[in-house]
Amino acid sequence: MAYVVTENCIKCKYTDCVDVCPVDCFREGPNFLVIDPDECIDCTLCVAECPVEAIYAEDDVPDEQLHFIELNADLSKKWRPIIEKKEPLPDADQWASVKDKLDQLKR
Repeated sequence: MAYVVTENCIKCKYTDCVDVCPVDCFREGPNFLVIDPDECIDCTLCVAECPVEAIYAEDDVPDEQLHFIELNADLSKKWRPIIEKKEPLPDADQWASVKDKLDQLKR
């Protein structure tokens, strides 16, 4: 079972999670992070570090966000690894509580 980044990360891209990942399983897109399910070791460290509560165990992903399991797997094969914490997107705080923002995802 891998961990999955869900909708709350879109247009925020806080990278606190990246800083604690012992295996560098995060991948970075223009305005979203994903977890490579083949690299994730299920350590749970990233979950507590996410300020917008965007990371779930695969079995705990909310029903309305189950499509993020496949999205993480797909995008993790296309995006480059991110191994160091970076500044969040400039307007991350404004987007942190916005719902239904999948249409804002840049691939």
